[in-house]
Amino acid sequence: QVQVVESGGGLVQPGGSLRLSCAASGSIFSIYTMGWYRQAPGKQRELVATITRGGSTNYADSVKGRFTISRENAKNTVYLQMNSLKPEDTAVYYCNAHGRAIMNTAPYDYWGQGTQVTVSS
Repeated sequence: QVQVVESGGGLVQPGGSLRLSCAASGSIFSIYTMGWYRQAPGKQRELVATITRGGSTNYADSVKGRFTISRENAKNTVYLQMNSLKPEDTAVYYCNAHGRAIMNTAPYDYWGQGTQVTVSS
């Protein structure tokens, strides 16, 4: 029904930058909130940042001031600009789209496959 695909991960040195992209496609009625989550080895998946259709954002304390989330509603696309990257940012980053498929009445969480971000010197 709805597919979510991330891109932009890779290997970067501490202090460097990466920009992640995520697009939702398929039988979409509306995507209300999009966001990024990450999971590091041995740790639970955690919220990184979310953004609503109206542009309201929230961030994990660990990334405030360094990461910026944005979206293009018409394209159902969300971005995560990551600056001043630290080794502790290393994780698999997952895109989440919270919304409705055309044939559904209730919202649902759609997840991407994940993209690896590695921060290392």
